[in-house]
Amino acid sequence: MAATAVPIVAHADDVEEETWGVKGQATYIWQKKPSFDAAYSGPNSLGTQAEKGYSFSGTLFLGVRPWRGGELYFNPEVVQAVPMSGLTGLGGMMNSEQQKGSSPNPTFYRARLFLRQTWGFGGDRQALESAPNQLAGMVDKRRLVLTVGNFSIIDIFDSNAYAHDGRTQFLNWALSTYGAYDYAGDTRGYTWGAAAEYYYDDWVLRGGRFMVPLESNGQRLDTRLTKYHGDQIELEHDHTIGAQPGKVRVLFFRNKEIMGSFSDALAYAALNGGTPDVASVRTGQIKYGYGVNLEQSLSDDIGVFARASRNDGKTETYSFSEIERSLSTGISVKGSSWHRENDTVGLALIQNGLSKAHQEYLAAGGLGVFIGDGRLNYRPERILEAYYSFSVSKGISLTADLQRFYNPAYNADRGPVTVGSLRLHAEF
Repeated sequence: MAATAVPIVAHADDVEEETWGVKGQATYIWQKKPSFDAAYSGPNSLGTQAEKGYSFSGTLFLGVRPWRGGELYFNPEVVQAVPMSGLTGLGGMMNSEQQKGSSPNPTFYRARLFLRQTWGFGGDRQALESAPNQLAGMVDKRRLVLTVGNFSIIDIFDSNAYAHDGRTQFLNWALSTYGAYDYAGDTRGYTWGAAAEYYYDDWVLRGGRFMVPLESNGQRLDTRLTKYHGDQIELEHDHTIGAQPGKVRVLFFRNKEIMGSFSDALAYAALNGGTPDVASVRTGQIKYGYGVNLEQSLSDDIGVFARASRNDGKTETYSFSEIERSLSTGISVKGSSWHRENDTVGLALIQNGLSKAHQEYLAAGGLGVFIGDGRLNYRPERILEAYYSFSVSKGISLTADLQRFYNPAYNADRGPVTVGSLRLHAEF
């Protein structure tokens, strides 16, 4: 699932306002890992045997401008996938295009259906180019944007020019957004809600409330938006260092959901016997967290990024990855210096961690949605990812990607393991 980009055009006078638009994309990702060593395996372990997996997605981005300042978008989507090890055994998952409800049969559904309304308040004029879920046109640099409907939270929050889109950039889940950002969404990553964005020259303030799943990592959403919800607020600042642009974003999120806490599960098992299970102690709980996101251009062809995030680590993962502390950094280089200006090389490092309560829960044999080896020799999970995206022709790219996982699922008794990937991406 890719987030919506907001490309900006250098020459504002060249942009004419679009009244409608049709765009599309298709992405196929093939992955393979060899066998690797492990002292033991559990119900949710990454399999030690050699494995292959794949994912396919196809999306249409349909948009129309029904009135001045208004935009209406509809995205039908199809996915088909077979994940390795049933999508278990890692904190930072190896393919952000994989969905929790993956199936070897094609599944068609509505990915997005939303309305965007923009009110201008003056300042300089800014040109936006035609892009998926964005109609070309002019906007004020001081404006209010309201988005209401069905979409992904990370379409709007926690963007990053170099690490945000698994269809064209890094593949790992923990590089598509903050690793510890348990943002509300169904098993496909989409939800219903509203977000407001206030742009004032180089500053942007965003806030939004969204539906959460009825149950942990479920497909059905809870419509009781006043009682259970996911809230987030983000502040962004654009800056220039050495004539090169950059951005800093700070985000805070707070979810109210029916969740089980790790300490309650451990206490319940101590009193009643058996293995601790968060499903046996679910009740209304609050989860909160925060993140800092940096991106900086060093030249026309080189950009760097970094993210740091953390959540309170008291309760089970509800919508995203089983990560409660995460650091990531990386670099993206365009191929101009070797006469391949449309090619891109990327290199990134990730370190993911768990709270003390979550460590104790897993060590006692507890399971999460994605991880649980039956016991635990805890170490932070570390991931190295590198890719080369080769431009085949306009709109078509072929990418070779390599990921190296140390302490998969935070367990020093397992791994390391290497995953190789090939990605074919086309857009129009």
